[in-house]
Amino acid sequence: MFVDTHTHLYDEKLMADKDQIQRAVSAGVTKMYMPNCDSSTVDDMLQLANQWPANCLPMMGLHPTYVKENYKDELAAVKEWLEKRKFYAVGEIGIDYYWDLTYKQQQIEVFETQIDWALNYNLPIVIHSRESTRDCIEVVRRKQNGKLRGIFHCFSGTMQEAQEVTELGLFLGIGGVVTYPKGDLPQIVKEIALEHIVLETDAPYLAPVPHRGKRKNESSFIPVIAQKIAELKDCTIEEVAATTTANAACIFPA
Repeated sequence: MFVDTHTHLYDEKLMADKDQIQRAVSAGVTKMYMPNCDSSTVDDMLQLANQWPANCLPMMGLHPTYVKENYKDELAAVKEWLEKRKFYAVGEIGIDYYWDLTYKQQQIEVFETQIDWALNYNLPIVIHSRESTRDCIEVVRRKQNGKLRGIFHCFSGTMQEAQEVTELGLFLGIGGVVTYPKGDLPQIVKEIALEHIVLETDAPYLAPVPHRGKRKNESSFIPVIAQKIAELKDCTIEEVAATTTANAACIFPA
């Protein structure tokens, strides 16, 4: 049994595929956590959550690349939704220095505000930290009061940063990038204890080898990622499945 801790099932590339969720369940991926982006993605996300309540589990948050001039209105919508129904995390939140720095300070403000809400609602956070891992770690360090839990989604930092994340009590989200031939992630995964790792796809993005470049990513590919981690850590895929599933259970509310 596997858990995909980060999958955009509601993305238009995936929504058109009516069998994607059943394929994932058939592959043993019984829980799929869906991060929100902004107010425009809520309806489709909740449609899937209502259709597959045991398998498709929604988060609520404002993604950093969606922080624009109307960010206060978007934040208000997030708060309203958090008060309205159950969500499994505050996410996807964080800081992104890759696409646009126009709203850098607003991104940090939005990130901090949403962490405060997560603490108030006793929910985990799911962090987007593209080219901003160091700054995200420092924000989490300031906010960590012993109760903050969550995931550095699509972890792309250094070994030192990986150790800092785990020392802060958060987990590393590992996806298809671990199967790519270049980069430091395989070595980091090799050295970091499995007890600090959760699986994710970030579907429809970052498909693992051998699916990279051939088609969109999807949650049914989680076992491919798990197998690569098992090879790196010289253990069985069953061990990876059991430990990462237990880790996910520690993060997300039942």
